[in-house]
Amino acid sequence: MLRWIRQQLGFDPPHQSDTRTVYIANRFPQHGHYVPQKFADNRIISSKYTIWNFIPKNLFEQFRRIANFYFLIIFLVQLMIDTPTSPVTSGLPLFFVITVTAIKQGYEDWLRHKADNEVNGAPVFVVRSGSLVQTRSKNVGDIVRVAKDETFPADLVLLSSDRAEGTCHITTASLDGETNLKTHFAVPETAVSQTVSKLESLQAVVECQQPEADLYRFVGRITVSLQGEEIVRPLGPENLLLRGARLKNTKEIFGVAVYTGMESKMALNYKCKSQKRSAVEKSMNTFLIIYLGILLLEAVLSTILKYAWQSERKWDEPFYNEKTEQEKNSSKILQFISDFLAFLVLYNFIIPISLYVTVEMQKFLGSFFIGWDLDLYHVESDQKAQVNTSDLNEELGQVEYVFTDKTGTLTENEMQFRECSINGVKFQEINGKLICLHLCLTCSGPHFPLQTGEEELFLKAVSLCHTVQINYDQTDGPRDTFLQANGVSDPVEYYASSPDEKALVEKLYVLVYFIFISCEVRLFISIECIQCSAFPCRYKLLHVLEFDANRRRMSVILQTPSGEKVLFTKGAESSIFPHARSGEVDKTRVHVDEFALKGLRTLVVACRRFSAGEYEEVDRRLHEARTALQQREERLAEVFSFIERDLELLGATGVEDRLQEKVQETIEALRLAGIKVWVLTGDKHETAVSVSLSCGHFHRTMNILELVQQKSDSECAEQLRRLSATHHHRKFPIYIIREDHVIQHGLVVDGTSLSLALRQHERLFMEVCRSCSAVLCCRMAPLQKAKVRPTLRDPITLAIGDGANDVSMIQEANVGIGIMGKEGRQAVRNSDYAIARFKFLAKLLLVHGHFYYIRIATLVQYFFYKNVCFITPQFLYQFFCLFSQQTLYDSVYLTLYNICFTSLPVLVYSLFEQLVHPHVLQSKPALYRDISKNALLSFKPFLYWTLQGFSHAFVFFFGSYILMGEDTSLMGNGQMFGNWTFGTLVFTVMVITVTLKLALETHYWTWMNHFVTWGSIAFYFIFSLFYGGIIWPFLHTQDMYFVFVQLLSSGSAWFAIIIVVVTCLFPDVVKKVLYRHLRPTSTQKSQVSSTCGQPPLPPPPYQAR
Repeated sequence: MLRWIRQQLGFDPPHQSDTRTVYIANRFPQHGHYVPQKFADNRIISSKYTIWNFIPKNLFEQFRRIANFYFLIIFLVQLMIDTPTSPVTSGLPLFFVITVTAIKQGYEDWLRHKADNEVNGAPVFVVRSGSLVQTRSKNVGDIVRVAKDETFPADLVLLSSDRAEGTCHITTASLDGETNLKTHFAVPETAVSQTVSKLESLQAVVECQQPEADLYRFVGRITVSLQGEEIVRPLGPENLLLRGARLKNTKEIFGVAVYTGMESKMALNYKCKSQKRSAVEKSMNTFLIIYLGILLLEAVLSTILKYAWQSERKWDEPFYNEKTEQEKNSSKILQFISDFLAFLVLYNFIIPISLYVTVEMQKFLGSFFIGWDLDLYHVESDQKAQVNTSDLNEELGQVEYVFTDKTGTLTENEMQFRECSINGVKFQEINGKLICLHLCLTCSGPHFPLQTGEEELFLKAVSLCHTVQINYDQTDGPRDTFLQANGVSDPVEYYASSPDEKALVEKLYVLVYFIFISCEVRLFISIECIQCSAFPCRYKLLHVLEFDANRRRMSVILQTPSGEKVLFTKGAESSIFPHARSGEVDKTRVHVDEFALKGLRTLVVACRRFSAGEYEEVDRRLHEARTALQQREERLAEVFSFIERDLELLGATGVEDRLQEKVQETIEALRLAGIKVWVLTGDKHETAVSVSLSCGHFHRTMNILELVQQKSDSECAEQLRRLSATHHHRKFPIYIIREDHVIQHGLVVDGTSLSLALRQHERLFMEVCRSCSAVLCCRMAPLQKAKVRPTLRDPITLAIGDGANDVSMIQEANVGIGIMGKEGRQAVRNSDYAIARFKFLAKLLLVHGHFYYIRIATLVQYFFYKNVCFITPQFLYQFFCLFSQQTLYDSVYLTLYNICFTSLPVLVYSLFEQLVHPHVLQSKPALYRDISKNALLSFKPFLYWTLQGFSHAFVFFFGSYILMGEDTSLMGNGQMFGNWTFGTLVFTVMVITVTLKLALETHYWTWMNHFVTWGSIAFYFIFSLFYGGIIWPFLHTQDMYFVFVQLLSSGSAWFAIIIVVVTCLFPDVVKKVLYRHLRPTSTQKSQVSSTCGQPPLPPPPYQAR
């Protein structure tokens, strides 16, 4: 019972065993000591709370905040000891903040519960007792039927489909955004079980790994019992149908559930990222600690002065307030502590409790502006900007470094075949023809003639070495591809997870071959030469050696029509050349470098022929590795390395990936804004440099420094010292001043050299990087991209990418931005913000980042300012009441000051304020520098706002005191103002002044600003008249009865209000005017130019220098 309660409260997750064995159709063994495993049910739970744990869990999370916990302590102190203010003054604001936050979080969680119930309640068909049964409960081991266009209700291992070969097509767009069709397969032993009766009699066991979040990894095996014999087959990602994916172009499939509910890969991929904290939040916490110190100082000082004052007997025990015997005999230490706590309660409002809830509302509501911005909407893909977290809005205005991927981020990720090298001879594609540049001969026909065996072998290798699929519109199999090729039907449409593969296959389809993947997918590939009338060649696909980031290549093993076993492989030149034993290696290497200098993406192609004995060993070792449950990846890597050796080099291909629109202008705008751009890519050195030059990341006049091909720590250190020596003597680290021009430096570093530099020479490496205006990192592994961020430590960094290999970099950076590109949605799902194109980054930072930062920075400073104004008169008042802890304000005013009287103007300001027009911010990127390095929340502005708060508080108090100090009669009947009238006068002046102070800070006025500014002042007057004009029966005292009416009936009081408000704000006005004329900032100059001149035009394109 106790464990169940802990699980319901979310503190004790169910125990998981180390292995997972799934008996298909839940046919458990009838003999032996079998202990059934416990699996999660099929409920998806995206909610955070349950009805049992909402209150304790939500309260625990909220009181982890410093301000909330602090006010809870103050409230408890007020309950335990005799304090000058009622517990309501602290309890009510705390209750309001906690309640509003709880309602907001509870409503969001209720929506998640509602969505979960819709998903969990969807009916499915399950094979039970020899028939199909419709049910809402799905368990591990159930055989589930899924029809065309339905989503998979759990992670299923495919058993069979309506096709004889046991294949089906799915789309995983809802999981990773990839819209291409993917083919999944059943093992031959279960593929024949296409009816319910055959499935009912199927005896099989699936052994697989425990659930993990990786969508593209699955390790398992299936043991099928056929006629007393057990047949073991490996299971991989191609056999697993993921929950959330959709069945396409297949009538129906049957699969066994292996992962259900929260153990499915879709559920495990629900975002649970580490919490990122913005620089503003860190500054806010620092300010809170400083103000807590001020609070403690005031409380200690007041306590000491009280006892110093009471050292004289006439003040210690005056005739009108004699001590009781209990008070005389009480402990002095306990009395001192009690007085200290009482003063702490009296001054506690210097800490703004409503600051957190206001900041949360500002971030939440302000985040909608990004999604609503039509300039960030991409028409072609119908995609708008997306905000995944609103906690980092202001961080967009503080970025100092941008780490960007190249492919799909700076480029379109739309590949076009351009050139190839075959057996040391270079060819170029021009207008649908291949031109042999070596012989300078143009092909006579429209297509490339097969002249030599090497050329034919190369083209066949490219045509066969891939994982491309064809989209069949009919569910009963593919149409006649060869009729299509002869113009009878529509042309073939290819789908591929890699755009490089698709570009190569499509171009070869046009130039040389009709490539036909037969209905026995993954078993045969047929190709037909366009120029030949011979019967098409049919190759049996034996094995696919999948691509991985470590090998950087993929291979296929085929059986040719003559029965020969051959391996075709393609990959990066660094992964193929070291394993090549024959072929034109040197010439091909030169051609690859030439392709790279043109900015083309290169792939090197090779082959290997197997003898019968060699293939038997290869097949055996592959089977053993693929059926292993433990360390399958390591075993496969070892086998792949054994197979992909002694290669015969065939040639290389060059594919172009064109730049996205306005990439050059965007990079130049970021550079003018003072943001350094680092390009992190897996491409080879020459390709990366060429693209950097074409996109404006490197300028033609820039001095390029290189840290590449370093073999050892000592060699790397020596090169770093040489690079560092060129900068060390300079005063300005980015530029060398020579005569009248400026020379900028760029750094190129490859992945191997980067690993050496970060291992022992990190400080020296970063010194060189900071001396360069642009850095290019090539041949980078995904994890290396993430390791670059920690080396910078303090600066605010932004990472932007579009693929799964960019996720670690995006999560590591202070701000992560995903590009909605063609490599899926992994980057988008793991990012803080998502945009459709790189060009949108300029407005996201220069405009939205600028606005968000100035709004929230002013909000934070203003909150502390108005609370200093609020509580300092309370402190000063103690000097005039013998530190008796008498409160200056009525308890209702204490409670409502931050909640009602001064809350709305600053919230509206923080949503709509614009110092400069958006077009001006885009046309003048240098304005971004004015707010960089947390300029508005540095110590100097903080000190200015704090001192201004103290000075205004002194004017409030002593201005009112001078008016009433000498027992002056201010009433027509000769009566004098009392204590509560004095406090109300100070409070009235304060509410008006702090509201008008914010009005002076407002540059962009809307009707809403006017409404809440003047409405807040009017509300205060109306409320005070109403509150003081009625005798409230539930109040113990009626101290404020008729006080406000009496105050407003005095002309002197009105005069004092006007004089005090003007005295406070006039110096501020003078200071603003003088600074604008004598020391204007770039932002202020832009304000003048935009208001005095014509309306700002859209920003012109930036030209690279």
